[in-house]
Amino acid sequence: MPAPHHGGMHFSHRFLPTARAALLALACTLPLAHAADTTAALQMQRWSDAAGAPASAERGRAFFTSRHGGEWSCASCHGNPPTTAMRHASTGKTIAPFAPMFNPERFTDTAKVDKWFRRNCKDVASRECTAAEKADMLAWLLQFHPKDKP
Repeated sequence: MPAPHHGGMHFSHRFLPTARAALLALACTLPLAHAADTTAALQMQRWSDAAGAPASAERGRAFFTSRHGGEWSCASCHGNPPTTAMRHASTGKTIAPFAPMFNPERFTDTAKVDKWFRRNCKDVASRECTAAEKADMLAWLLQFHPKDKP
């Protein structure tokens, strides 16, 4: 049986497994767009466990909206409520919605969560946030649902 003919090129059936293997090898070398290894709720529990106390959504709201003696609060860049895309207060760069129900990728990569809490807490509070503060903010952020959309 002759090989299929497509636009001047001949493809043998032996070529297809080789092509599939090459595409699979290429796909394995591409970076993943999103490496989810956790959830916002599990992150909150992680920080609550580290703090040795349950998280408080009210304390999280107060921390998120306070300026802590500086010129910015978390809400300066993430909005209040944190349910829509915002712009960074100094760079103007777009920031995706902060509340996990409005941005399903938010708080799903432990390495990124740790990096951004460290960086942003230093920007806002001039220090790293405590485990309790992180748990409290997550407790507050987890309360927002699409039905609450402004």
